[in-house]
Amino acid sequence: MPQLHLYQRPGFLLRHAHQISTAVFESACASVGLTPAQYGVLTVLASEPGLDQTRLARALAFDKVTVMRVLHGLEERGLVARQLSEHSRRQMAVALTPAGQKLLASAHEPAEQAYQRLLSPLSQPQRDQLIKLLQLLTGGLSDEARAPFVPLEAPAEPPPKARRPRR
Repeated sequence: MPQLHLYQRPGFLLRHAHQISTAVFESACASVGLTPAQYGVLTVLASEPGLDQTRLARALAFDKVTVMRVLHGLEERGLVARQLSEHSRRQMAVALTPAGQKLLASAHEPAEQAYQRLLSPLSQPQRDQLIKLLQLLTGGLSDEARAPFVPLEAPAEPPPKARRPRR
């Protein structure tokens, strides 16, 4: 029986890789009870407390329905809190609660284990190449996405300390 061309299609392989990625993450993070989407929301909110829901959705490339569903679940668990934004009365600002901060801290290690497990079949150069190719693919076709992606700005790194010459 000849191999189906479907199995060599990027869309099929990306979808299957996403299924594997989700399963690996959920297995590693079962002890903290987080999905990849929930972990993403908590991580972004830790980086930018008080972010409005629209910017949160864009920072994760979620549509409005998805971000609302994820936030609702996190809010029910007491991990995030929503309130009217100081900047706009039409926006809701979202922040981690102390329980959310604690859970996120406990999730870092299992999430890192999931990341390492997912990439374990690849050598380091292959890992680097995969990430670069996925960035190129997603960046080059971002206009085709159902939900916009607007990454948050990375915090500026402090300048390196000047070294004193040895005498």
